[in-house]
Amino acid sequence: MPVITVENVSKSFGGVKALYEVSLTVEAGEFFGLFGPNGAGKTTLVRILTGEIGSDSGAGTTAGAPWSDPMEVKRRVGIVPEAETPPTFLTAQETLELVCEIRSVDDPEERIGEWMGFFGMEEKRHVLCRDLSKGQRQKLMLAAALIHGPGLLLLDEPFINLDPIYQRRVREHLRGFVEGGGTVFMCTHILEIAERLCTRVAVIDRGRIVGEGTLDQVRRWEGEALEDVFMRLVEA
Repeated sequence: MPVITVENVSKSFGGVKALYEVSLTVEAGEFFGLFGPNGAGKTTLVRILTGEIGSDSGAGTTAGAPWSDPMEVKRRVGIVPEAETPPTFLTAQETLELVCEIRSVDDPEERIGEWMGFFGMEEKRHVLCRDLSKGQRQKLMLAAALIHGPGLLLLDEPFINLDPIYQRRVREHLRGFVEGGGTVFMCTHILEIAERLCTRVAVIDRGRIVGEGTLDQVRRWEGEALEDVFMRLVEA
């Protein structure tokens, strides 16, 4: 059963075409990876999937909700946007309390404690977000995406600024999340991590999908690395 559908979606900014009739489907239980060079259209597509911006043409749904209802989309999914930081004027604790209120979480204190512990942030609960390190802000954004227990995660560069210890912790959690029936749509430049996690991938270049399938389907020969697949498809 599809949890993301994208049908012939195009998007321009000031006359510059960011997406050209992109179509793809993500099934429930998949770990789907989207890869492409800088400016290829990855973040634009994620922003459309989350309802943050509209497409110029085409249509689709995210977690069964139409993009025309962005609030419903956001209620159903966990989102880690690219390079977006938590509110600078709130503490880490207040940020997660706000997320729990918006997401109607029944046991906010328990959930906040759980994810603060997972990310080793207990001592940072009452620190203003503006005073957190880049890695700590990234951990907080991940906690905010996970805290309400969504069935679908939309992650744009989720491993950025994380040290190797927490890259591994997050990687293992995401693997378990998918094994338990969850679905992940992820954009990342860290192809080694993606190769360990993704069950299906797509490569986007200059706004067009240039390759899509399981790792075995997109490899030219057995054992070809994802990095080599990526370079071959983009250079073509």
